[in-house]
Amino acid sequence: MFFKQLATKESSLSYFFGCGTKGKSMAVDVVAGDETWYIEEAKKAGVTIDYVIDTHVHADHYSGGRKLAEMVGAPYCLHESDKGWVKFEFHALKNGDLLNLGNVDVEVLHTPGHTPDSICLLVTDMRRCKQPWFVITGDTLFVGSTGRPDLLGREREMAGELFDSIHGRLLDLPNEVEIFPGHQAGSVCGAGLSGKPSSTIGFEKRWNPALTMGKDEFIETLISQIPPRPAEMDRMVAANIAA
Repeated sequence: MFFKQLATKESSLSYFFGCGTKGKSMAVDVVAGDETWYIEEAKKAGVTIDYVIDTHVHADHYSGGRKLAEMVGAPYCLHESDKGWVKFEFHALKNGDLLNLGNVDVEVLHTPGHTPDSICLLVTDMRRCKQPWFVITGDTLFVGSTGRPDLLGREREMAGELFDSIHGRLLDLPNEVEIFPGHQAGSVCGAGLSGKPSSTIGFEKRWNPALTMGKDEFIETLISQIPPRPAEMDRMVAANIAA
């Protein structure tokens, strides 16, 4: 298995990984302008790009996912809840879907809270172990923090959903499972993000303050610490769902 993390604009983190043996790969949370990087990296690794996925419709940057998918002839994937809102056809993912990349399996976890369509991607390298190795958490869980819940204006409701998603989908994973988030320090998608671009479930359970709280305290704390809204948010969202 190969794995690459790309630090991009707006303190975003993008991902490119897959199976070099079987020649398959996946690009996750591609930022506009970075499309050729994935194509060049795929050539170096001798793989095709078989899926392009956004973990949610982004509000802090312009997505390059759909453009990359068109350039390489791969499906562009979002969660199924985006049907009727996004103004173009896409490959709809649902909770529990399994995507195969040769010796690498990827399970889709629907984790609403930051946005209704948010997903995480649980990755297993079958040549290494049959247990999951890492999870790409998008804007659901960060190192030292969690995603913001207010982008749709229903912050209390969404904060409750975020708590349920984190505790119901992520914290039951083995402590050694690594987490790779969608942002690091400097992003406005959450408060108190670490500059370290990865962690583990076990470390976050012990040291992430948001994960030590009960649901009511989590909701009140989260909505009291909401950062300023992303600059040009409405324009970015409109572009990312446009036909």
